[in-house]
Amino acid sequence: MRICIKIGSNVLSRKDGSLDVTRLSALVDQVAELCREGHEVLIVSSGAVACGRSMLYHREDLRTKDTVDERQLFAAVGQAKLIDRYYELFREHQMVVGQVLTMKENFASDQHRETQRNCMEVMLRNGVLPIINENDAVCVTELMFTDNDELSGLVARMMNCQRLIILSNIDGIYTGNPADASSELIHRVAAGEDLQRYIQTEKSSLGRGGMQSKCHTAQEVAASGIEVIIANGKRDQILLHVMADPDSIPCTIFDV
Repeated sequence: MRICIKIGSNVLSRKDGSLDVTRLSALVDQVAELCREGHEVLIVSSGAVACGRSMLYHREDLRTKDTVDERQLFAAVGQAKLIDRYYELFREHQMVVGQVLTMKENFASDQHRETQRNCMEVMLRNGVLPIINENDAVCVTELMFTDNDELSGLVARMMNCQRLIILSNIDGIYTGNPADASSELIHRVAAGEDLQRYIQTEKSSLGRGGMQSKCHTAQEVAASGIEVIIANGKRDQILLHVMADPDSIPCTIFDV
């Protein structure tokens, strides 16, 4: 099975904004196991801006603002750290990774989209695992994806994946605020089901997206015939459980 896995900033970051290497290592171990089982995996990974911010946080002049210039700086510094971590962790499994930095305009024309698709297909054919992220260092305002949820949906469709797994820091879509004990997890979403009344509009603390974005992407991708699962990336062995038996764990599954 060909799978696209989107890993959010809040999954890869600690509370202080630094990279959670322990969590990243655990996810890499699971992806390596899925590849050994014969699955083809593409990773859409957030975390570059958060990595860069944590590396430069000692700078007093960078603590209080979040300007476009600073996001570009954080992304440029953080992307190098993030891909280096992936490289070292996958190397322990004798796996090679390749970095793909993309922009929204690369999906706007057939030629650019086909060039991108061919690049990733060549990587997969040669046993190289693509790690994809938006090129935040040069993407600003209207050139940006809404967030990496949108990017993961575009990649999943472009690469004809059979499943998109979106990892967040909560289990999925709830009937209310997940912090409210009366809220219930929605385990399955039927095709075309309206979830708007349940969706919280708050964005994540470290990324640009939120559950509204994840739900919108999930429903669009499911409508194209790709199963989508939103799950908690901080749960132990979450990827292996989702692939083996998603009905047995807390998550939200969007039926095609």
